[in-house]
Amino acid sequence: MMDENKVLMTGNQAIARGFYEAGGQVASSYPGSPTVDILQSVKDNYKAEIYSEFSVNEKVALEVAIGASFSGARAMVSMKHVGVNIAADPMMTFTQSGTNGGFLLVTGDDPGMASSQNEQDNRIMGKFANMAILDPSDSQEAKEFTKLALKVSEENSTPVMLRITSRLCHSRSAVELCERFEPEPDGFEKDKSNFNMIPPNTFEKQHSMKSRIEKLQQKAVNMDINIFEESKNKDFLIITSGIVYNNIKELGLDIPIYKLGMIYPLPIDKIRELSSEYKNIIVIEEMTPFIENELKINGISCEGKKYFSFTGELGIEEIEMGLKEAGVVKEVKYALKKNDHAVPRLPMFCAGCPHRPVFDILKKSGKTVVGDIGCYSLAAIFPLEVLDVEISMGSSLGIMKGIAKANALRGKAEPIVAVIGDGTFFHSGMTGMVNMLHQIDPKDNMTIIILNNGTTAMTGGQHTASSGSYSKEDDMNVDMRKLLEGMGFDRVKIVDQFKYKSAKETIEAEMKHNGLSVIITTRPCALKFKVKEPQFYVDPQVCIGCRKCVKTNCPPIQMKKYEGIEKLKSSINPDMCVGCSVCAQVCPVNAIKRSK
Repeated sequence: MMDENKVLMTGNQAIARGFYEAGGQVASSYPGSPTVDILQSVKDNYKAEIYSEFSVNEKVALEVAIGASFSGARAMVSMKHVGVNIAADPMMTFTQSGTNGGFLLVTGDDPGMASSQNEQDNRIMGKFANMAILDPSDSQEAKEFTKLALKVSEENSTPVMLRITSRLCHSRSAVELCERFEPEPDGFEKDKSNFNMIPPNTFEKQHSMKSRIEKLQQKAVNMDINIFEESKNKDFLIITSGIVYNNIKELGLDIPIYKLGMIYPLPIDKIRELSSEYKNIIVIEEMTPFIENELKINGISCEGKKYFSFTGELGIEEIEMGLKEAGVVKEVKYALKKNDHAVPRLPMFCAGCPHRPVFDILKKSGKTVVGDIGCYSLAAIFPLEVLDVEISMGSSLGIMKGIAKANALRGKAEPIVAVIGDGTFFHSGMTGMVNMLHQIDPKDNMTIIILNNGTTAMTGGQHTASSGSYSKEDDMNVDMRKLLEGMGFDRVKIVDQFKYKSAKETIEAEMKHNGLSVIITTRPCALKFKVKEPQFYVDPQVCIGCRKCVKTNCPPIQMKKYEGIEKLKSSINPDMCVGCSVCAQVCPVNAIKRSK
């Protein structure tokens, strides 16, 4: 039976709890998997003690936390791994200045790219920024390391990174609950030499950063979060960190392990001492050979990526296979069989998703379409396969312009479309939008479609700057049309994409227009705002089986065999249908009708 002071928590929830127990006062974030639930847990459970906000992007979120730290408050900012790229500009300078209140940056790395466009290893970013990096292995450590990170930050006047991975973010384990510590922030004390990061102040700060890391490296030797597990086996020593440690332990091997809690700076003196006792050192870590390279830089012989993949997660099967290749184990007991993989499930837009009619129209147009990051990224894959380019948040606008200008130089000006969601537009699209006005040629045929569904849907329905137009509960209601007209755009169209025929006419007309035009769609996210109208049904006697409704990629629609009818006809699952009406509008014979 579990202790009454312990509860099951995900890693995300445990970090939120740790921030609460540590006396955290200001938390900020931009929603992104796998870390989105950290701030959501703060909002849901600790709003009386902690000010929290989903900022418009990671850069702003980091800056909010920086300001709180400067004022003596314990602050935390959380984001997915690629979010750190957005925040890198202030981060790389902030790490020069001394913190006041404890400052924690939580980054969620995504080995295997379960919900990301790349697999960057932010341990490298932490070192690049001269930050200490902690790497917890379970939910209990996630909570305790959060508290420790804030303490380390204050004692050493340095920002600290807590690096977690998708598996730890979402997996659950027991967490012991403790009381909250109540700090007393001393407020903002003016110190121009510390907070004004301009020459000549920055010259001295470079030396301060170097000295700070060297002192932390000495302290790391005695940190109890770096744990050495002894064994009689002197042939091999495994060095590891994070959730990989638990996977190694699942193998039940009689082998010494040095489990690192702080992965930068490393306790080099301790590892050097251990290296003299063991014939071989094997480093097991996901993604890049970060720890392995740090050891080799310091002249410590080891191997790692020689036996273990540089990409994806390292489960017990992959670890055991690597250890066999390294000669640590003789037999493999957990080899992954070819048929053990789960049957893949096709990602689809939700029933009633307002993006679907837009992409149905674009697919039929055959035009080049540049996509962006959000739910609408699904339009890049089967069965829609509309998006021709998909790179990063807010990139669609600049990329579209670059393609258009390059085509014009070749004498092949042709229509090109960019799609971007409202959350992404406010996150990092506005700068690209303003840049569209620079050196515009009347012959440039560029159409921008802003999919304004009022939420950051892909990460769970967090607000955007225009959510207030759909919900009174949201305190931000930016009028996107007025914003664009204020920027200087004189051709802005508003469409209701559930009025399929008129939306199609508008989109097609703008794609034919020589020049720059913007279209804003107006339907909200069906899932977030719980859109539900009387459902539709198919009259099989009228249906001709043309599958035009099926091609809209709506989950409730499928072909089926009706009794007494030889040909397959379409059908609509009434439990899934939310009554958006798009299928009825594309049906050429009016076989799809709304129920009473």
